[in-house]
Formats: sequence, C-alpha cells, structure tokens
Amino acid sequence: LYAYVNEKLFSKPTYSSFIRLLDNYQRAAGREEEVTAEELREQDVFLREVMETELMKKLFAFLHSKNRYGSEEEFLQDLKEMWFGLYSRSDGEKDSSGFEHVFSGEIKKGKVSGFHNWIRFYLLEKQGLVNYFSHNFDGPWDTYPDVLGLQFSWDGFYKEVGSAFIGCSPEFEFGIYTLCFIARPGRACHLSLGGHGVSIQTYTWTKSTYGHGKKYIATAYVISP
Repeated sequence: LYAYVNEKLFSKPTYSSFIRLLDNYQRAAGREEEVTAEELREQDVFLREVMETELMKKLFAFLHSKNRYGSEEEFLQDLKEMWFGLYSRSDGEKDSSGFEHVFSGEIKKGKVSGFHNWIRFYLLEKQGLVNYFSHNFDGPWDTYPDVLGLQFSWDGFYKEVGSAFIGCSPEFEFGIYTLCFIARPGRACHLSLGGHGVSIQTYTWTKSTYGHGKKYIATAYVISP
C-alpha cells in the first residue's frame, strides 16, 4: 500500500510514544493481557504527550464547556480507563481494550478484528507481515488525512472490510474517536473534514464498566461507504 512514508515523523513525541504501545498486546482474543509496569508507563507517556497538543487541549476545552470534565486531570484519568482499561472479548480472560482493538488490531475466530491505524499498517507491511489486497473506497480528500476502505491480510489472517484514516497524527485519530465516543456513543458521528463530510462509528463495551457505570470503548472507526 505504501510507496513512501517520511519516517522522520515517527520521532515526534506523539508518534514515538504511540509506536511504543503497539508491541504491548497479545493479538489473539482469549489470551489474557499481562500489563507490566513499563507498559503502564508507556500508556502514561502517550497520554501526557497527546495532552500537550493543541488538538487535545481544544478537545478538553470543548468537553469542559459542556460540563463533561471539571479538570484536565479528570479527563486524562478517564481517557486512560476508557481506552486502556481491560475487559474480556473471549473466554472470560481480560484480553482486550479499546486501544488494542482499534489501533493495534486483534485476531478473533481466525479473522482480523479492529486494526484501523495507518501507522500500524505501515510498520507491519514494512516487515512483510501485512499484505494489502485492494481498496473499495478512496475518500475525496487530495491532502492528508485521507480515508481508505481496504482489504488486507495480517500474517495470513484476513480483513475483508477495513477502514482507516491515512496520514493523520496519533492525536488526531485518538482525539476524534474520543470526541465521537463521548458525544455520540453507539451511533454514527457526522463531522466535516477539509470541506467534506466524514462519519465515525463507535460502540461501547456493554458487558463490563469502570468507575460509576462508565463504559469502555469497544471499537471506533471511520466509516467508508
């Protein structure tokens, strides 16, 4: 899929801290995640770095104005739970989280589940572990971020219908999915991106909660028609 990516991008704080998170997961559903102290630190570093960005500061200011969060620290703690909190997708093991599903990808019942991130795709394709087949949607944008609906295999496991933002920063994707999960959970969230409409679908995890009945992220992705 990728002819060229300027890897200087990956030395930027949000990119480098995001990439460090990608090898923290057992991709097979039903295999319990063992979270080390180092991995918890990596989560904290990523969240701290994204919260330094103008985009996430604007998102917090918007949610604060709607009385969703009283402080940036409260928002940060909730991000950590909704994205990184563990729950069970299979066999009762704490084997999944919103972040793993959306950004890193999982294997469930012999197929790829989740996996909506272009950086993850690029890095695995470079290693020869992802095989791009074709796309069924290429968005109307002639700059980045763009949106692609695509088919691919990961280590021999197939993703029949996938979608991803292409060429966006980690904080853009993290922020836009967070916004839509909070504002329009479980339904299409309609936005404008560079003069064109784009829709995000999120789903809440319904089988377990955190805090006082708060919901984890089950999935979030950009809709490709």
